[in-house]
Amino acid sequence: MTAIRPTWPGSRRPARGTAAPTAAAIAPGRLPVLGHAVPLLRRPLRFLTSLPSHGDLVEVRLGPLRAYLVCRPELVQQVLLDPRTFDKGGPLFDAARLLVGNGLVTSGWAEHRIQRRLVQPAFHPGRMASYARVMCEEVDTVVSAWEEGRAVDLNAALHALTIRVTMRTLLSTTMDSRAVAEVQHCLPVIFKGVYRRMIAPIGPLHRLPTPENRRFDRARARLCAIIDETVRARRSAGSEHDDVLSILIGAHDDESSKRFTDDEVRDQVMTMLIGGTETTANALGWAFHLLSRHPEAERAVQDEVDRVLGGRLLPAFPDLPELDHTRRVVTEALRLYPPAWILTRTTTAETELAGQPLPPGAIVLFSPYVLGRDPGVFRDPGRFDPDRWLPERVSPALRSAMLPFSAGSRKCIGDAFGMAEATLALAAVSARWQLRPVPGATIRPMPKASLSPGPLLMLPRRRRRPARSQLSSRRAGDQ
Repeated sequence: MTAIRPTWPGSRRPARGTAAPTAAAIAPGRLPVLGHAVPLLRRPLRFLTSLPSHGDLVEVRLGPLRAYLVCRPELVQQVLLDPRTFDKGGPLFDAARLLVGNGLVTSGWAEHRIQRRLVQPAFHPGRMASYARVMCEEVDTVVSAWEEGRAVDLNAALHALTIRVTMRTLLSTTMDSRAVAEVQHCLPVIFKGVYRRMIAPIGPLHRLPTPENRRFDRARARLCAIIDETVRARRSAGSEHDDVLSILIGAHDDESSKRFTDDEVRDQVMTMLIGGTETTANALGWAFHLLSRHPEAERAVQDEVDRVLGGRLLPAFPDLPELDHTRRVVTEALRLYPPAWILTRTTTAETELAGQPLPPGAIVLFSPYVLGRDPGVFRDPGRFDPDRWLPERVSPALRSAMLPFSAGSRKCIGDAFGMAEATLALAAVSARWQLRPVPGATIRPMPKASLSPGPLLMLPRRRRRPARSQLSSRRAGDQ
Protein backbone atom coordinates (compact mmCIF):
# COMPACT_ATOMS: atom_id res chain seq x y z
CA MET A 1 0.00 0.00 0.00
CA THR A 2 1.43 3.39 -0.99
CA ALA A 3 1.27 6.25 1.49
CA ILE A 4 -0.42 9.49 0.44
CA ARG A 5 2.33 12.11 0.30
CA PRO A 6 1.19 15.71 -0.29
CA THR A 7 3.94 18.32 -0.41
CA TRP A 8 2.93 21.00 2.06
CA PRO A 9 5.56 22.78 4.14
CA GLY A 10 6.57 20.99 7.28
CA SER A 11 6.00 17.44 6.04
CA ARG A 12 8.92 15.36 7.24
CA ARG A 13 10.84 13.67 4.43
CA PRO A 14 14.03 11.65 4.23
CA ALA A 15 17.03 13.68 3.14
CA ARG A 16 17.92 13.49 -0.52
CA GLY A 17 19.85 10.33 -1.28
CA THR A 18 18.65 8.45 1.82
CA ALA A 19 16.14 5.62 1.98
CA ALA A 20 12.72 5.97 3.61
CA PRO A 21 12.48 4.30 7.03
CA THR A 22 11.48 0.65 6.99
CA ALA A 23 10.76 0.19 10.70
CA ALA A 24 8.97 2.21 13.32
CA ALA A 25 10.98 3.95 16.02
CA ILE A 26 10.41 2.67 19.55
CA ALA A 27 9.12 5.10 22.17
CA PRO A 28 11.47 5.48 25.15
CA GLY A 29 10.56 4.50 28.69
CA ARG A 30 9.01 1.07 28.18
CA LEU A 31 8.62 -1.13 31.29
CA PRO A 32 8.20 -4.93 31.43
CA VAL A 33 4.52 -6.02 31.31
CA LEU A 34 3.21 -2.46 31.76
CA GLY A 35 4.82 -1.13 28.59
CA HIS A 36 4.21 2.63 28.40
CA ALA A 37 1.22 2.57 30.76
CA VAL A 38 3.01 4.73 33.34
CA PRO A 39 3.65 7.80 31.12
CA LEU A 40 0.24 7.31 29.49
CA LEU A 41 -1.37 7.49 32.92
CA ARG A 42 0.77 10.21 34.48
CA ARG A 43 1.56 12.59 31.60
CA PRO A 44 -0.04 11.26 28.42
CA LEU A 45 -0.17 14.55 26.50
CA ARG A 46 3.47 15.36 27.14
CA PHE A 47 4.46 11.79 26.29
CA LEU A 48 2.54 11.69 23.02
CA THR A 49 3.64 15.13 21.82
CA SER A 50 7.26 14.04 22.33
CA LEU A 51 6.94 11.09 19.98
CA PRO A 52 6.87 12.79 16.53
CA SER A 53 10.51 13.77 17.08
CA HIS A 54 11.34 10.04 16.98
CA GLY A 55 9.75 9.39 13.58
CA ASP A 56 6.60 9.29 11.46
CA LEU A 57 5.48 6.00 13.02
CA VAL A 58 6.44 5.22 16.63
CA GLU A 59 5.98 1.93 18.44
CA VAL A 60 4.20 2.19 21.79
CA ARG A 61 3.42 -0.65 24.20
CA LEU A 62 -0.08 -0.75 25.71
CA GLY A 63 0.63 -3.19 28.48
CA PRO A 64 1.91 -6.26 26.63
CA LEU A 65 0.42 -5.16 23.28
CA ARG A 66 2.46 -3.48 20.54
CA ALA A 67 0.83 -0.44 18.95
CA TYR A 68 1.95 2.21 16.44
CA LEU A 69 1.34 5.94 16.83
CA VAL A 70 0.95 7.67 13.46
CA CYS A 71 2.56 11.10 13.75
CA ARG A 72 2.14 12.63 10.29
CA PRO A 73 -1.21 14.06 9.09
CA GLU A 74 -1.10 12.56 5.61
CA LEU A 75 -0.41 9.11 7.05
CA VAL A 76 -3.36 9.48 9.41
CA GLN A 77 -5.47 10.40 6.39
CA GLN A 78 -4.28 7.22 4.69
CA VAL A 79 -5.49 5.24 7.68
CA LEU A 80 -8.86 6.99 7.92
CA LEU A 81 -9.62 6.85 4.20
CA ASP A 82 -9.07 3.07 4.07
CA PRO A 83 -11.55 1.76 6.67
CA ARG A 84 -11.52 -1.76 5.22
CA THR A 85 -7.84 -2.18 6.02
CA PHE A 86 -7.74 0.05 9.13
CA ASP A 87 -11.02 -0.87 10.81
CA LYS A 88 -12.44 0.32 14.11
CA GLY A 89 -10.74 -1.65 16.86
CA GLY A 90 -7.94 -1.68 19.34
CA PRO A 91 -8.02 -1.21 23.12
CA LEU A 92 -10.03 2.03 23.08
CA PHE A 93 -12.90 0.56 21.12
CA ASP A 94 -12.68 -2.79 22.87
CA ALA A 95 -13.12 -0.91 26.15
CA ALA A 96 -15.87 1.30 24.72
CA ARG A 97 -17.82 -1.80 23.67
CA LEU A 98 -18.23 -2.62 27.35
CA LEU A 99 -20.47 0.43 27.48
CA VAL A 100 -22.00 1.03 24.05
CA GLY A 101 -21.98 -2.52 22.71
CA ASN A 102 -21.82 -2.74 18.95
CA GLY A 103 -23.06 0.76 18.19
CA LEU A 104 -22.23 3.05 15.33
CA VAL A 105 -18.89 4.17 16.79
CA THR A 106 -17.57 0.69 17.67
CA SER A 107 -19.00 -1.54 14.94
CA GLY A 108 -16.81 -3.06 12.25
CA TRP A 109 -16.66 -1.77 8.69
CA ALA A 110 -19.36 -4.02 7.16
CA GLU A 111 -21.87 -3.54 9.99
CA HIS A 112 -21.15 0.17 10.12
CA ARG A 113 -22.32 0.68 6.53
CA ILE A 114 -25.76 -0.73 7.38
CA GLN A 115 -25.99 1.00 10.75
CA ARG A 116 -25.04 4.34 9.24
CA ARG A 117 -27.89 4.09 6.72
CA LEU A 118 -30.33 3.31 9.54
CA VAL A 119 -29.15 6.11 11.82
CA GLN A 120 -28.55 8.82 9.17
CA PRO A 121 -32.18 10.08 9.06
CA ALA A 122 -31.83 11.19 12.68
CA PHE A 123 -29.13 13.64 11.56
CA HIS A 124 -30.77 14.87 8.36
CA PRO A 125 -30.17 18.62 7.91
CA GLY A 126 -33.92 19.14 7.89
CA ARG A 127 -34.09 18.13 11.56
CA MET A 128 -31.44 20.57 12.74
CA ALA A 129 -33.86 23.48 13.25
CA SER A 130 -35.90 21.51 15.79
CA TYR A 131 -32.73 20.33 17.53
CA ALA A 132 -31.44 23.91 17.66
CA ARG A 133 -34.67 25.04 19.32
CA VAL A 134 -34.11 22.48 22.10
CA MET A 135 -30.48 23.58 22.45
CA CYS A 136 -31.44 27.23 22.90
CA GLU A 137 -34.25 26.46 25.35
CA GLU A 138 -31.92 24.43 27.54
CA VAL A 139 -29.05 26.93 27.50
CA ASP A 140 -31.56 29.64 28.46
CA THR A 141 -32.53 27.56 31.50
CA VAL A 142 -28.90 27.21 32.53
CA VAL A 143 -27.74 30.82 32.13
CA SER A 144 -30.92 32.32 33.59
CA ALA A 145 -30.10 30.67 36.92
CA TRP A 146 -26.68 32.33 37.22
CA GLU A 147 -26.10 35.21 39.61
CA GLU A 148 -23.56 37.96 39.17
CA GLY A 149 -20.40 37.33 41.18
CA ARG A 150 -21.53 33.90 42.40
CA ALA A 151 -19.04 31.25 41.29
CA VAL A 152 -20.25 28.57 38.89
CA ASP A 153 -18.57 25.28 38.12
CA LEU A 154 -18.89 25.82 34.40
CA ASN A 155 -17.76 22.29 33.60
CA ALA A 156 -20.59 20.80 35.68
CA ALA A 157 -23.09 23.30 34.23
CA LEU A 158 -22.10 22.47 30.66
CA HIS A 159 -22.34 18.74 31.29
CA ALA A 160 -25.84 19.24 32.72
CA LEU A 161 -26.72 21.30 29.63
CA THR A 162 -25.49 18.75 27.10
CA ILE A 163 -27.14 15.88 28.99
CA ARG A 164 -30.48 17.70 28.88
CA VAL A 165 -30.12 18.53 25.19
CA THR A 166 -29.12 14.98 24.32
CA MET A 167 -31.90 13.38 26.36
CA ARG A 168 -34.55 15.66 24.88
CA THR A 169 -33.45 15.10 21.28
CA LEU A 170 -32.93 11.37 21.86
CA LEU A 171 -35.93 10.59 24.02
CA SER A 172 -38.26 13.62 23.95
CA THR A 173 -37.88 13.91 27.70
CA THR A 174 -36.69 16.57 30.06
CA MET A 175 -34.63 15.07 32.86
CA ASP A 176 -35.18 16.26 36.41
CA SER A 177 -32.22 17.43 38.45
CA ARG A 178 -31.84 14.06 40.21
CA ALA A 179 -31.60 12.21 36.89
CA VAL A 180 -29.10 14.72 35.53
CA ALA A 181 -27.01 14.35 38.67
CA GLU A 182 -27.09 10.55 38.34
CA VAL A 183 -25.92 10.58 34.74
CA GLN A 184 -23.28 13.19 35.55
CA HIS A 185 -22.00 10.96 38.33
CA CYS A 186 -21.86 7.89 36.09
CA LEU A 187 -20.12 9.39 33.07
CA PRO A 188 -16.76 10.40 34.63
CA VAL A 189 -16.50 6.98 36.28
CA ILE A 190 -17.16 5.31 32.95
CA PHE A 191 -14.72 7.46 30.97
CA LYS A 192 -11.99 6.92 33.53
CA GLY A 193 -12.56 3.17 33.41
CA VAL A 194 -12.57 3.07 29.61
CA TYR A 195 -9.25 4.95 29.46
CA ARG A 196 -7.57 2.66 32.01
CA ARG A 197 -8.72 -0.40 30.06
CA MET A 198 -7.29 1.14 26.90
CA ILE A 199 -3.77 1.92 28.07
CA ALA A 200 -3.40 -1.26 30.13
CA PRO A 201 -5.55 -3.87 28.31
CA ILE A 202 -4.83 -6.62 30.83
CA GLY A 203 -8.15 -8.43 31.28
CA PRO A 204 -7.56 -10.04 34.71
CA LEU A 205 -6.47 -6.67 36.14
CA HIS A 206 -9.87 -5.12 35.38
CA ARG A 207 -11.85 -8.11 36.63
CA LEU A 208 -10.43 -7.85 40.14
CA PRO A 209 -13.08 -6.74 42.68
CA THR A 210 -11.31 -3.45 43.43
CA PRO A 211 -13.36 -0.39 44.48
CA GLU A 212 -12.57 1.29 41.16
CA ASN A 213 -13.64 -1.73 39.08
CA ARG A 214 -16.84 -2.06 41.11
CA ARG A 215 -17.65 1.63 40.59
CA PHE A 216 -17.15 1.21 36.84
CA ASP A 217 -19.40 -1.86 36.70
CA ARG A 218 -22.15 -0.17 38.73
CA ALA A 219 -22.10 2.99 36.61
CA ARG A 220 -22.20 1.00 33.37
CA ALA A 221 -25.05 -1.21 34.61
CA ARG A 222 -27.09 1.78 35.77
CA LEU A 223 -26.84 3.67 32.48
CA CYS A 224 -27.70 0.56 30.48
CA ALA A 225 -30.70 -0.14 32.71
CA ILE A 226 -32.09 3.38 32.22
CA ILE A 227 -31.89 3.10 28.45
CA ASP A 228 -33.25 -0.49 28.36
CA GLU A 229 -36.30 0.55 30.36
CA THR A 230 -36.94 3.52 28.09
CA VAL A 231 -36.63 1.47 24.87
CA ARG A 232 -38.94 -1.28 26.15
CA ALA A 233 -41.53 1.22 27.33
CA ARG A 234 -41.53 3.08 24.00
CA ARG A 235 -41.71 -0.15 21.97
CA SER A 236 -44.58 -1.59 24.04
CA ALA A 237 -46.53 1.66 23.98
CA GLY A 238 -46.33 1.77 20.19
CA SER A 239 -46.31 5.56 20.32
CA GLU A 240 -44.21 7.78 18.10
CA HIS A 241 -42.44 10.95 19.10
CA ASP A 242 -40.44 13.51 17.20
CA ASP A 243 -37.15 12.19 18.55
CA VAL A 244 -34.17 10.04 17.64
CA LEU A 245 -35.48 7.01 19.57
CA SER A 246 -38.59 6.81 17.40
CA ILE A 247 -36.42 7.01 14.27
CA LEU A 248 -34.22 4.15 15.52
CA ILE A 249 -37.17 1.95 16.48
CA GLY A 250 -38.85 2.50 13.11
CA ALA A 251 -35.68 2.38 10.98
CA HIS A 252 -35.57 -0.08 8.08
CA ASP A 253 -32.78 -0.56 5.57
CA ASP A 254 -34.21 -1.50 2.16
CA GLU A 255 -30.90 -2.83 0.89
CA SER A 256 -30.33 -5.33 3.72
CA SER A 257 -33.89 -5.56 5.15
CA LYS A 258 -32.29 -4.79 8.50
CA ARG A 259 -34.18 -3.44 11.51
CA PHE A 260 -32.74 -2.70 14.93
CA THR A 261 -33.52 -5.04 17.82
CA ASP A 262 -34.12 -3.58 21.28
CA ASP A 263 -30.52 -4.37 22.25
CA GLU A 264 -29.24 -2.69 19.10
CA VAL A 265 -31.40 0.38 19.74
CA ARG A 266 -29.93 0.50 23.25
CA ASP A 267 -26.40 0.37 21.81
CA GLN A 268 -27.12 3.27 19.45
CA VAL A 269 -28.77 5.38 22.16
CA MET A 270 -25.86 4.74 24.53
CA THR A 271 -23.43 5.69 21.76
CA MET A 272 -25.22 9.01 21.17
CA LEU A 273 -25.64 9.71 24.87
CA ILE A 274 -21.91 9.30 25.48
CA GLY A 275 -20.87 11.03 22.26
CA GLY A 276 -23.32 13.91 22.64
CA THR A 277 -22.61 14.92 26.22
CA GLU A 278 -19.01 14.56 27.35
CA THR A 279 -17.37 15.70 24.13
CA THR A 280 -19.52 18.79 23.51
CA ALA A 281 -19.40 19.88 27.16
CA ASN A 282 -15.61 19.59 27.22
CA ALA A 283 -15.23 21.47 23.93
CA LEU A 284 -17.38 24.30 25.27
CA GLY A 285 -15.50 24.36 28.56
CA TRP A 286 -12.20 24.81 26.75
CA ALA A 287 -13.71 27.54 24.52
CA PHE A 288 -14.87 29.59 27.53
CA HIS A 289 -11.56 29.00 29.29
CA LEU A 290 -9.63 30.28 26.26
CA LEU A 291 -11.90 33.32 25.78
CA SER A 292 -11.49 34.30 29.44
CA ARG A 293 -7.74 34.56 28.80
CA HIS A 294 -7.94 36.29 25.41
CA PRO A 295 -10.03 39.48 25.78
CA GLU A 296 -9.72 40.49 22.12
CA ALA A 297 -11.20 37.23 20.89
CA GLU A 298 -13.90 37.48 23.57
CA ARG A 299 -14.82 41.03 22.48
CA ALA A 300 -15.03 39.87 18.88
CA VAL A 301 -17.52 37.16 19.91
CA GLN A 302 -19.56 39.66 21.94
CA ASP A 303 -19.63 42.20 19.11
CA GLU A 304 -20.70 39.53 16.62
CA VAL A 305 -23.41 38.20 18.93
CA ASP A 306 -24.75 41.71 19.59
CA ARG A 307 -24.86 42.45 15.88
CA VAL A 308 -26.44 39.13 14.81
CA LEU A 309 -28.98 38.91 17.64
CA GLY A 310 -29.95 42.59 17.38
CA GLY A 311 -31.02 42.85 21.00
CA ARG A 312 -32.35 39.31 21.47
CA LEU A 313 -31.04 37.29 24.40
CA LEU A 314 -31.07 33.96 22.58
CA PRO A 315 -29.74 32.93 19.16
CA ALA A 316 -31.76 30.73 16.84
CA PHE A 317 -31.03 28.25 14.08
CA PRO A 318 -31.18 30.89 11.25
CA ASP A 319 -28.43 32.85 13.04
CA LEU A 320 -25.82 30.10 12.69
CA PRO A 321 -24.47 31.15 9.25
CA GLU A 322 -23.77 34.67 10.58
CA LEU A 323 -21.96 33.53 13.75
CA ASP A 324 -18.68 33.15 11.87
CA HIS A 325 -16.23 34.25 14.54
CA THR A 326 -18.09 32.34 17.25
CA ARG A 327 -17.80 29.17 15.22
CA ARG A 328 -14.09 29.80 14.60
CA VAL A 329 -13.56 30.06 18.36
CA VAL A 330 -15.12 26.61 18.76
CA THR A 331 -12.97 25.26 15.93
CA GLU A 332 -9.77 26.64 17.44
CA ALA A 333 -10.69 25.25 20.87
CA LEU A 334 -11.19 21.84 19.21
CA ARG A 335 -7.74 22.10 17.63
CA LEU A 336 -6.00 22.90 20.91
CA TYR A 337 -8.05 20.62 23.14
CA PRO A 338 -9.87 17.97 21.07
CA PRO A 339 -12.18 15.92 23.33
CA ALA A 340 -11.35 12.76 21.36
CA TRP A 341 -7.62 13.23 21.91
CA ILE A 342 -6.48 9.67 21.10
CA LEU A 343 -8.11 7.02 18.90
CA THR A 344 -7.26 3.54 17.68
CA ARG A 345 -7.70 1.35 14.63
CA THR A 346 -6.89 -2.31 13.88
CA THR A 347 -5.56 -3.71 10.63
CA THR A 348 -7.73 -6.36 8.98
CA ALA A 349 -5.06 -7.62 6.57
CA GLU A 350 -1.33 -7.50 6.07
CA THR A 351 -0.37 -4.00 4.99
CA GLU A 352 2.34 -1.35 5.20
CA LEU A 353 2.39 2.12 6.72
CA ALA A 354 5.31 4.56 6.51
CA GLY A 355 7.49 1.69 5.36
CA GLN A 356 6.56 -0.47 8.37
CA PRO A 357 5.03 -3.88 7.57
CA LEU A 358 1.93 -4.45 9.71
CA PRO A 359 0.34 -7.87 10.25
CA PRO A 360 -3.44 -8.41 10.55
CA GLY A 361 -4.62 -7.30 13.97
CA ALA A 362 -1.96 -4.61 14.45
CA ILE A 363 -3.05 -1.67 16.63
CA VAL A 364 -2.70 1.77 15.06
CA LEU A 365 -3.01 4.93 17.18
CA PHE A 366 -3.49 8.53 16.18
CA SER A 367 -3.91 11.63 18.31
CA PRO A 368 -5.91 14.69 17.16
CA TYR A 369 -4.20 16.53 20.04
CA VAL A 370 -0.74 15.80 18.62
CA LEU A 371 -1.80 16.56 15.04
CA GLY A 372 -3.42 19.86 16.04
CA ARG A 373 -0.14 21.06 17.55
CA ASP A 374 2.16 20.02 14.72
CA PRO A 375 4.54 22.98 14.16
CA GLY A 376 5.14 21.81 10.62
CA VAL A 377 1.48 22.49 9.79
CA PHE A 378 0.29 25.15 12.25
CA ARG A 379 2.23 28.36 12.66
CA ASP A 380 2.80 29.07 16.36
CA PRO A 381 0.67 26.00 17.24
CA GLY A 382 0.33 26.78 20.96
CA ARG A 383 -1.27 30.18 20.28
CA PHE A 384 -5.05 30.59 20.43
CA ASP A 385 -5.93 32.20 17.10
CA PRO A 386 -9.53 31.75 15.86
CA ASP A 387 -8.70 33.72 12.70
CA ARG A 388 -6.42 30.94 11.47
CA TRP A 389 -9.74 29.37 10.34
CA LEU A 390 -10.74 32.29 8.11
CA PRO A 391 -11.54 30.80 4.66
CA GLU A 392 -8.66 32.61 2.98
CA ARG A 393 -6.16 31.26 5.54
CA VAL A 394 -7.27 27.62 5.59
CA SER A 395 -4.96 25.40 3.53
CA PRO A 396 -5.37 21.72 2.62
CA ALA A 397 -2.62 20.97 5.15
CA LEU A 398 -4.60 22.56 7.99
CA ARG A 399 -7.74 20.68 7.04
CA SER A 400 -5.84 17.42 6.82
CA ALA A 401 -4.36 17.81 10.31
CA MET A 402 -7.61 19.01 11.93
CA LEU A 403 -9.44 15.84 12.94
CA PRO A 404 -11.61 16.43 16.03
CA PHE A 405 -14.43 14.45 14.37
CA SER A 406 -12.16 11.99 12.50
CA ALA A 407 -12.54 11.72 8.71
CA GLY A 408 -13.70 9.48 5.90
CA SER A 409 -16.71 7.18 6.11
CA ARG A 410 -16.22 6.84 9.88
CA LYS A 411 -16.39 10.56 10.53
CA CYS A 412 -18.64 11.38 13.49
CA ILE A 413 -22.25 11.32 12.31
CA GLY A 414 -23.13 14.06 14.81
CA ASP A 415 -20.45 16.59 13.84
CA ALA A 416 -22.96 19.17 12.54
CA PHE A 417 -25.13 18.64 15.63
CA GLY A 418 -22.19 19.15 17.98
CA MET A 419 -20.87 22.24 16.19
CA ALA A 420 -24.35 23.80 16.13
CA GLU A 421 -24.85 23.13 19.84
CA ALA A 422 -21.44 24.53 20.80
CA THR A 423 -21.83 27.64 18.61
CA LEU A 424 -25.35 28.43 19.85
CA ALA A 425 -24.39 27.87 23.49
CA LEU A 426 -21.30 30.08 23.19
CA ALA A 427 -23.39 32.81 21.57
CA ALA A 428 -26.21 32.54 24.13
CA VAL A 429 -23.85 32.84 27.11
CA SER A 430 -21.87 35.67 25.48
CA ALA A 431 -25.06 37.67 24.88
CA ARG A 432 -25.61 38.00 28.65
CA TRP A 433 -22.47 37.16 30.56
CA GLN A 434 -18.75 37.67 30.70
CA LEU A 435 -17.02 34.78 32.49
CA ARG A 436 -13.83 35.15 34.51
CA PRO A 437 -11.87 32.45 36.37
CA VAL A 438 -12.10 32.45 40.15
CA PRO A 439 -8.82 33.98 41.41
CA GLY A 440 -6.23 31.33 42.10
CA ALA A 441 -7.97 28.65 40.01
CA THR A 442 -5.65 26.52 37.90
CA ILE A 443 -6.75 24.55 34.88
CA ARG A 444 -4.91 21.48 33.69
CA PRO A 445 -6.05 19.16 30.91
CA MET A 446 -7.39 15.90 32.31
CA PRO A 447 -6.88 13.30 29.57
CA LYS A 448 -9.13 10.32 30.11
CA ALA A 449 -11.37 8.84 27.43
CA SER A 450 -12.20 12.51 26.68
CA LEU A 451 -9.99 15.56 27.24
CA SER A 452 -11.60 17.49 30.10
CA PRO A 453 -10.64 20.80 31.74
CA GLY A 454 -11.85 19.40 35.05
CA PRO A 455 -13.59 21.75 37.51
CA LEU A 456 -13.90 25.13 35.82
CA LEU A 457 -14.82 27.70 38.48
CA MET A 458 -16.00 30.92 36.84
CA LEU A 459 -17.47 34.20 38.07
CA PRO A 460 -20.29 35.48 35.83
CA ARG A 461 -20.38 39.23 35.21
CA ARG A 462 -23.49 40.60 33.59
CA ARG A 463 -22.68 42.35 30.33
CA ARG A 464 -23.72 45.88 29.54
CA ARG A 465 -25.21 45.32 26.14
CA PRO A 466 -25.45 48.12 23.56
CA ALA A 467 -28.76 49.88 23.02
CA ARG A 468 -30.90 48.89 20.05
CA SER A 469 -30.10 52.20 18.31
CA GLN A 470 -26.38 51.41 18.53
CA LEU A 471 -26.97 47.92 17.13
CA SER A 472 -28.94 49.39 14.23
CA SER A 473 -26.08 51.79 13.50
CA ARG A 474 -23.57 48.91 13.57
CA ARG A 475 -25.62 46.85 11.14
CA ALA A 476 -25.98 49.81 8.80
CA GLY A 477 -22.24 50.39 8.96
CA ASP A 478 -21.55 46.74 8.14
CA GLN A 479 -23.71 47.00 5.06
